[in-house]
Amino acid sequence: MRRDVLASFVVFLVAIPLSLGIAVASGAPVAAGLIAAIVGGIVAGLLGGSPLQVSGPAAGLTVIVAELVQTYGWRATCTITLLGGLLQLGLGACRVARTALAVSPAVVHGMLAGVGAVLVLAQIHVVLGGSPQHSALSNLRELPGQILHPHSHPALLGALTIAVLVVWARLPKRAKGLGAVPRWIPGPLPAIALATLAAWALGWDAERVDLPGSLLDGWHAPVLPHGPLPGIVGAVVSVAVVAAVESLLCSVAIDRARPAGVPRADLDRELFGQGAANAASGLLGGLPIAGVIVRSTANVEAGARSRRSTVLHGVWVLVLALSCGPVIEQVPLAALAALLVVLGVRMIDTARVRALRHHREAPAYFATLVGVVALGLGEGVLLGIGIMALTALRRLTALSVRVEQLVPAAGDGPVPPRWHVVVEGTLTFLGVPKVTRVLQGIPPGSSVDLDLDVDFMDHAAFDAIHAWRLAHERQDGKVDIDEVHETWYENAVTGDMTPQRKSPPPARWWAPWADRARRAETGPELDAPDVSPSALLLAGVREYHGRTARLVRPIMAELAFAQKPEHLFITCVDSRVVPSIITASGPGDLFINRNVGNLVPRHGSRVPDDSVAATVEYATEVLGIRTITVCGHSNCGAMAALLAGGAEVEHLPGLARWLRHGNHSLARFLAAEPADGPPLARLCQANVAQQLDNLLTYPWLRNRVEAGRLELVGLYLDLETANVRILDRPAGTFVPVPGETPDDDPHDAGALA
Repeated sequence: MRRDVLASFVVFLVAIPLSLGIAVASGAPVAAGLIAAIVGGIVAGLLGGSPLQVSGPAAGLTVIVAELVQTYGWRATCTITLLGGLLQLGLGACRVARTALAVSPAVVHGMLAGVGAVLVLAQIHVVLGGSPQHSALSNLRELPGQILHPHSHPALLGALTIAVLVVWARLPKRAKGLGAVPRWIPGPLPAIALATLAAWALGWDAERVDLPGSLLDGWHAPVLPHGPLPGIVGAVVSVAVVAAVESLLCSVAIDRARPAGVPRADLDRELFGQGAANAASGLLGGLPIAGVIVRSTANVEAGARSRRSTVLHGVWVLVLALSCGPVIEQVPLAALAALLVVLGVRMIDTARVRALRHHREAPAYFATLVGVVALGLGEGVLLGIGIMALTALRRLTALSVRVEQLVPAAGDGPVPPRWHVVVEGTLTFLGVPKVTRVLQGIPPGSSVDLDLDVDFMDHAAFDAIHAWRLAHERQDGKVDIDEVHETWYENAVTGDMTPQRKSPPPARWWAPWADRARRAETGPELDAPDVSPSALLLAGVREYHGRTARLVRPIMAELAFAQKPEHLFITCVDSRVVPSIITASGPGDLFINRNVGNLVPRHGSRVPDDSVAATVEYATEVLGIRTITVCGHSNCGAMAALLAGGAEVEHLPGLARWLRHGNHSLARFLAAEPADGPPLARLCQANVAQQLDNLLTYPWLRNRVEAGRLELVGLYLDLETANVRILDRPAGTFVPVPGETPDDDPHDAGALA
């Protein structure tokens, strides 16, 4: 309770000047802002679903309210607010709150930035002693004349208010210490108080707040607005939807920052509470209400723990409005306008622009901002939604087409040219020109492997690809079409047009079992502590059968009776080294030899071992492989044992004998000049270079290398960064793979002798 009482007082101090300023900016009676703050605190606080959110008059609704007051009058605007609240009640009862969050944040933040710009353009006139015009563009046109001929007293009061707000925000927020300010004092309070004292003490001529003797003095029941019915309905929907979206977004943001022990927000209940508050505010003559991020953030930072803080803040506003009317009437309008200028500038959040640019949604933000300023709030929001719809359509129909000519291997004799085309994305009539342009550029008579990795194909796309295929085959070409996921093309050819069943999301096949949870459909949960190793293995096999086998079956069928790998890959048995991942290879690509420490025994070694030599002989003599790669890795246990002198493996006689083949690597490391990097990493790298030299001790293999028929490659995998580097043998260093930017990684930078 103590925390909630203190927090409610902090929010009350924030709410008073903002409520007065928003009422003035909206063209509504000043009392309407206080009524909205009271109702928002008490009614929305009691009935809403977000315990720590504070509701009241919001700057984001200022433009809408100002237009409504000018078009229909104040009492009719109250009716529109009441009807908007009833609409929110209905939406809350229908439990559609989550649907409101479907509006893109780019549009919402663009709308708020546009409202902020409109606020600044209107209130800067009040700060300078003038009156705002009826539109943002008119305010912009009149602004130079207002700047050239300001009224000195209001301008000085506005400048003083802005200066205090800026300085206050930069003061250290500590409870004690020289130059510090108490955490619970919000900046608007001293800014407005100082401006009010200055105007009163100096007797300056500046317009003041006009507050009635009582909040409900002169109250009259709301009246029905006069005008075209579509316009009135649009106004009600605008108030309801904009207030709802702003409240729900605020609720989500505050929910992320809620302290431990505070229940999660119920968005449907929050929408119901906002509807009840708007209905009550419209009936009593108050402004429209929404969740306000400034007050809600102040509530959380002040230590609030329950909805009591929100309700109490409304009670404090009520007490002030009933007992301190003469004090409020001393507040200069220029000071309130300056407060809104600062608030409007803060609503134009440049940090949002950077985040939206990263996701390529900045055009919708700027379109909404410009639309709100130039056309109006509703038109600007619709413009932003239209831009986002076009962006979403473009993303949904995004298509990537890659083509490459496959160069035949040397010694294969004359073979017809072969092309590989990959089409990825959603293949509709919009992508037909892009695909046909690539396909028609392939020479007649050539063989084409066409991979269709598409999640949808319409008839226009099928017709274009099928017509090209028939024409290409008539000219003695060959077309092999492979469909990676759904068989759209095959079904269209066979006439089976039953709805495609979406493939399950691809498994993270490259992740360890412990990182993947698979439930009943693929076996026991892979990260459950009581699952046996054999069960994990079988669960992985079931996952392979369920997700991958059908995709690789055509490839495996081709390879079933012969293999034609082009690379021999010698690497360590370490479980963290997965050759197919670091080389992005598939079945039939790599002929792999794995052993402890990726060692190659030298020709004529005193410790005989023919397993690696047998692999090399078969790879080069039978399979005709032309590249041998030795791949080492960081934190290799075999190299650590060598570095320790073999003491750690003395109890393992077989392993100890095998590691003698690494003595030349150890000698190479010891003879090298000292270099940067951990000793173990430098030994692991030196070992790769040494194994390439060991391969050259076989005379028949050296002859192939010198004749240019065999290439030796050294790779090094840094486990911590998952980066692979290639050995520059003349320089004796590992460098980035050609075509990549070097990574700033000290673990990869060792030099070799």
